[in-house]
Amino acid sequence: MNREIIHVYFMPGMAANPSIFEHIKLSEDYFKIHWLEWIIPNPKESIENYAKRMSQKVKHENSVLLGVSFGGIMVQEMSKFLNLKKLFIVSSIKNKYELPKRMKVAKRTKAYKLIPTQLLSNVEALAKYAFGETASNRIELYKKYLSVNDKRYLDWAIEQMVCWTQEKSIPNIIHIHGDKDGIFPMYNIKDCIVVKGGTHIMIINKHKWFNENLPKLILS
Repeated sequence: MNREIIHVYFMPGMAANPSIFEHIKLSEDYFKIHWLEWIIPNPKESIENYAKRMSQKVKHENSVLLGVSFGGIMVQEMSKFLNLKKLFIVSSIKNKYELPKRMKVAKRTKAYKLIPTQLLSNVEALAKYAFGETASNRIELYKKYLSVNDKRYLDWAIEQMVCWTQEKSIPNIIHIHGDKDGIFPMYNIKDCIVVKGGTHIMIINKHKWFNENLPKLILS
């Protein structure tokens, strides 16, 4: 009897390209992995309209959607247009109340509009915003993974993240979060699977945890 393959779509974090998932390996007997990529938003495009456009890239019914960081916010918005088997977010938030205080202040004061996104083409500055860290010995890694530095996209993405209005968490969402996350600190996060020692980039440096546990979480 032929086993039905489960299609798993991965959405990267802000400014990241999908190669952040290069070390995620799922059994080809059960799963087929698809990488999603950021597209440039239209002028003044709402997150809802953007998510609707992105959802058209998911070509299979009853698939699995997983998003990292701002990509986690995006897959939640996309899920409103799709019939999914499972919805995962990693190193992300489920509602506006899980935003860290500094982002809530930035929303209230509109300080996010002052971020010089044209300077974020500098890979170290971009890494600070996207990964929450910079280290000189990781510059090549940052260059490899952080390639979406178009000013139109960055201006839009930062505003959508800081100003996200979701009040209630989506039912049955599976949230995986590292206890050392520097962008979305654990003390704001509720109802998640905790990865010990996991930072905001744990999809890269804790890939063994995901390779071991994602299949069980998808199939359970």
